[in-house]
Amino acid sequence: MESRKLSALLSSLVSQLLVVLILFTRNPMSDSDSDSRRLGNAFPVVIHHFLSSQEAAAAAAAAISLLSASHKRRKRKRFSDQADDLYLHGGATLRRLGPYRSPDSFRNCFKMTSSTFEWLAGSLEPLLDCRDPVGSPLNLSAELRLAIGLFRLATGSDFPGIARQFGVSESVSRFCAKQLCRVLCTDFRFWVNLLNPGELDSVSARFEDRFGLPNCCGVIGCTRFGIGREFGGEERSIAAQILVDSSSRILSIVAGFRGEKSDSRVLKLSTLFKDIGEKRLLNSPPVYVNGVAVEQYLIGNGNYPLLPWLMPPFEDPVPGSSEECFNRAVDGMRISAAKTLVSLKNWGVLSKPIDDEVKIGVAYIGACSILHNALLMREDYSALADELGNYSLYDQSSQLDRDSSSVDDSVTQMSSVIRNALASKAKEFQNSKNQC
Repeated sequence: MESRKLSALLSSLVSQLLVVLILFTRNPMSDSDSDSRRLGNAFPVVIHHFLSSQEAAAAAAAAISLLSASHKRRKRKRFSDQADDLYLHGGATLRRLGPYRSPDSFRNCFKMTSSTFEWLAGSLEPLLDCRDPVGSPLNLSAELRLAIGLFRLATGSDFPGIARQFGVSESVSRFCAKQLCRVLCTDFRFWVNLLNPGELDSVSARFEDRFGLPNCCGVIGCTRFGIGREFGGEERSIAAQILVDSSSRILSIVAGFRGEKSDSRVLKLSTLFKDIGEKRLLNSPPVYVNGVAVEQYLIGNGNYPLLPWLMPPFEDPVPGSSEECFNRAVDGMRISAAKTLVSLKNWGVLSKPIDDEVKIGVAYIGACSILHNALLMREDYSALADELGNYSLYDQSSQLDRDSSSVDDSVTQMSSVIRNALASKAKEFQNSKNQC
């Protein structure tokens, strides 16, 4: 009997202790993050020593969950309080980034909607929170770190300006931008690493449905980004090669080549060329078109060589011919690549010469490419170009000399047979649509 009373007394004391601890950790008068963290760390130890029953363990789990939720609310409130003081668009208008944020402000400042921002912050939070400079914790929420980094990518603002906008030091603004690029390019590169058989099957099916050409696994394109550091102030450029599907989603990207290299030369220097040549990619069984075996292939512009797995358009086709129908299909397919390249150029940090080291410029290109795909995955088209305008302004490849290295005659002949078979298929498809 005495043992039951003692057990009840202990249970009551533990329950009261839990209430006191919870109330204390949620004390609105306490503004010290370090105190909260210290008590939060001590709480599981208290639970371990004083609770043993299943009911007590459940109460402990609920309390820990409550503390975690309270901590996240404090972080979000801290971000909202700091963000409410930001002046955007050069300080002309006060834009609140709290619960009632302007959609236009978010798209202008971050190239995404507020719901996508919150999703991205949740996805990146553990990595953004755990990589502070050694011995110098920033004490910034993941949301604010993300906002600073995205603001740099979306607007291209310099670091002194970003520091003023967000009320942090210039070194902190630089660190947050670099940290975001590192997290994206290291831990989320799988968002643009989509060259696997299952993915390519669906890519080719969508191209065939829209343009009538079977077994096409993507459209390849190349563009240049200006960079003004490391060359004694002389502006240079770096080349980036992308492979996209029909929805402008990036399947592969490589960047960092010297900008004066031609598109075909960049291709031959890329890992993509080597992987295809050694049959690590585009190695699924062929389809047959009019008795011709058509391996998986890519579509490119006239600056690329004709290969069994790479189909550029015909030169000077006869009007009404199957060659002209093929070129019309290629033009339609290449719009997705053009739209992607223009969209990347619309990110503020890439819209002008990058005033930084080459490796940082490459990181910016990679981060913007990853974000481009993340937004498409979310069906958020805030950063996707609506109009292509004069695409030639973004494509300097026509100004470059083509790669003069020759292709073996037997390879050229085989490639021509494949392209002719595809041209006949394009004519059949467009005739059925009354387009040719």
